[in-house]
Amino acid sequence: MSTQHNSGPDQHPGLPQDLQNIQLQSQRRRMTLAWLAGAGVGGGAMTLLGCGGGGSSASSAAGTGTSTGTGTGTSTGSGSSSCTVIAQETSGPYPGDGSNSVNGSVVNALALSGIVRSDIRSSIAGVTGTASGVPMTVTIQLVNTQNSCADLAGYAIYLWHCDAGGNYSLYSSGAILQNYLRGVQISGSDGKVTFTTIVPGCYSGRMPHMHFEVYPSAAAATRAGNAIATSQIAFPTDICTTVYSSATGYSGSSQNLASMSFATDGVFSDGTSTEMATVTGSVAAGYAASLTVGIAA
Repeated sequence: MSTQHNSGPDQHPGLPQDLQNIQLQSQRRRMTLAWLAGAGVGGGAMTLLGCGGGGSSASSAAGTGTSTGTGTGTSTGSGSSSCTVIAQETSGPYPGDGSNSVNGSVVNALALSGIVRSDIRSSIAGVTGTASGVPMTVTIQLVNTQNSCADLAGYAIYLWHCDAGGNYSLYSSGAILQNYLRGVQISGSDGKVTFTTIVPGCYSGRMPHMHFEVYPSAAAATRAGNAIATSQIAFPTDICTTVYSSATGYSGSSQNLASMSFATDGVFSDGTSTEMATVTGSVAAGYAASLTVGIAA
């Protein structure tokens, strides 16, 4: 599993099985939605199953959406009047959450000292190294779909993604000794967490994205089995195109992005309506991305 993403999905031992699981779960999800439609059951009040992209409705590449998940916790503050449960997605072959191994050793970034942090650009726990790239802040607001979209406080969100070269720390060749671009934040009374990171690169076979898991508390954020929601964040294509064509360090990303679309992405192909981030900013000033994530708490 310690290979470069830019070499393509066929070079990743864990990815073929991961994509097979995505296809199987997407098929189950379509069957479930078809049954719900026939039975006259509204999908908005249920957690959507499967690994396709943002919910039951598709969105354009540059669209925006609100998102959602499932779990328990404290509803605080207030949110919008309408929200949707986040589409459940695969954590992929590089989660670093204790669910898989590299070279025979379990990989669990959640156990690292200092993993609860806002700025995730540098490695921690005695490891030096910083991921370079165009700065981006990512704000996730967690809301309760069962309580008028009330803000959820005290939940832990674990965020991780690839670097500008498309490599994942702890797994990819050249980054296997690093643990950057991974971190945990606890939602405040407004339901929000904010991470300081970089715009992710685009590797062969996937649209640019970030992964995240939601845990009911900081104490529970120790291993994947405790997660109550797992999903991914999508980004507008025009923003990514601008970054890859004008910023240094994103070698190969422009070509990889040009050969992909949300329609052909194995995860986002059934829509990104609950996963598409709203993004503002510029290459010179950096970007700010935001996403509302709904869970049935």
